[in-house]
Amino acid sequence: MKKNYIIYSVLFLAVSVAFSGCTGLKKMKKKQGLITYQQTPNPLEMHGDSVILNVTGNFPPKYYKKKVTCEITPVFKNANGQEIPFKSIKVQGEKVQDNNQVIKTLDGGKFNYTAKVAYTPEMRIGDVNVKIHAFVKSKFVDFDPVTIGKGTIATPGLLEKDAKPILAKDNFVRIFPEQKEASILYAINQANVRPQELTKAEMKELKKYLEATQKNARKQIKGVNISSYASPDGPEDLNAKLSDNRGTTANSAIKDQFKKLEKAKEQGFFNTKATPEDWEGFQKLMSESDIADKDLVLRVLSMYSDPIQREKEIKNISKAFTQIADKVLPKLRRSQLKVNVDSIGRSDEEIIKTFDSLPSALSVEELIYGATLSKDLNTQLKYYKAAANQYSNDWRGFNNAGFVLVQQGNLNEAKEQFEKAKALNAGNNIVLNNLGVIALREGDFAKAEEYFKSAGGAGNEVNYNLGICDIKKGDYNGAVAKFGSYCTFNAALAKLLSGNPDAASKAIDCAEDKDRDMMYYLKAIIGARQGNTDLMYNSLRAAISKNAKLVEMAKTDMEFAKSFNDDTFKSIVK
Repeated sequence: MKKNYIIYSVLFLAVSVAFSGCTGLKKMKKKQGLITYQQTPNPLEMHGDSVILNVTGNFPPKYYKKKVTCEITPVFKNANGQEIPFKSIKVQGEKVQDNNQVIKTLDGGKFNYTAKVAYTPEMRIGDVNVKIHAFVKSKFVDFDPVTIGKGTIATPGLLEKDAKPILAKDNFVRIFPEQKEASILYAINQANVRPQELTKAEMKELKKYLEATQKNARKQIKGVNISSYASPDGPEDLNAKLSDNRGTTANSAIKDQFKKLEKAKEQGFFNTKATPEDWEGFQKLMSESDIADKDLVLRVLSMYSDPIQREKEIKNISKAFTQIADKVLPKLRRSQLKVNVDSIGRSDEEIIKTFDSLPSALSVEELIYGATLSKDLNTQLKYYKAAANQYSNDWRGFNNAGFVLVQQGNLNEAKEQFEKAKALNAGNNIVLNNLGVIALREGDFAKAEEYFKSAGGAGNEVNYNLGICDIKKGDYNGAVAKFGSYCTFNAALAKLLSGNPDAASKAIDCAEDKDRDMMYYLKAIIGARQGNTDLMYNSLRAAISKNAKLVEMAKTDMEFAKSFNDDTFKSIVK
């Protein structure tokens, strides 16, 4: 029985070999070198998180057998021998009953292939091979793998997660103006100041304010405006004389309050202005009054600009004019006194000193401003946390504390602070941008982009952050547009990836941190792409001198593939 089994097996193998020969599989494998392939790009390139492979294959005339189906599978084989397969496609001969692309025996034919796989760091160095599994029904042959391309350019993977948070601004004003007002009323057709006008409540308040102000080192009286008026009844020349005289008497009355103030002796300290007929004041008081025919009177004002005609028409409204003469006109016969004072806040030194001794004495604006007086992040954080603790209803203290924590790399606590700011001001674009910064730095680009798109108008930082998202998605031109005039590593990277190495080099040169390791490394890549070996080698040396770990990166960087066997390159990365 065993002998018969061996005989049957030998016969089956012989038949199979013979059948294989009849199908043309062996002959196709033997002449597989006639098949040509073109890979683009070559080397492969990383875009976003993926690698896209495009292959054009060409079967020559009189090569492809009519009954054969070929399953074609590109495979990336890395330096460790691990294989990462792309999707497979099938082509078939003219007599195969299937729905694949047909390759004719007499004419031959081409196939076009596109596939995408997720990028992994293991794909930096390796070969792209094409494997063909050719078969007729149950009979098959596997062609020898053919190398059609080399590893992967992974330069987009250099993207830095330097999303920019936004600091909420303070509204601190060290010197801000104040005004204290009082008015002196006059009898009709009179300009003398009546004694009761100087002893009424508002004048007493003005005197009290002036006395306190002159004793307060943080108050500085700048001057006094005296505006005098006549009511718009009576002859215009009389009203002009009345308003001038009222200004003179008011000026004399108020000067007594400034006898001890040296500044009051300066020319221009007392500024007088006379308005003969106060139609503007008249219109305002009429609008605020309860006079029955006030709408009719206001219509007259809008219809006539000539003061004589106005007065005539208003007096024709006899019932209304009686009320006007009683309720409105007496308030217009006046001198308006306005004392202008500068209120002076704490100096920078005083803010710092007060914070060190009694931070609770500082206003929220002083605390937020005070943080800007130091470049030390820990000091800034103390100010912002004090603002958050003392003024817990103001979102800015929490937001700005989060801003500093981002700079310090403490993303967890920064996120907590931003969330507190959001709870106080949910739709604030600055806070939304800053939450996006956290998401991006944590690697969640999709969530980050949602935040950034909701934060429009918060500042240029939002566009910059969206530019980072564009690089991640492979939209390099979009990133260049969003980065604008920023001079950063990412801005240079976007320009390089969009095909503009000269602009990329300029973006590095104008960066504040142009002398750090990755800036030099990116310049080395620019040199490689431009064929400028001096720039490439000099920049690579500088990068490695600042960060020796870049040696291993350079050794596997396909940007430098043409120089892998160059002695100078070898000496730099040894």
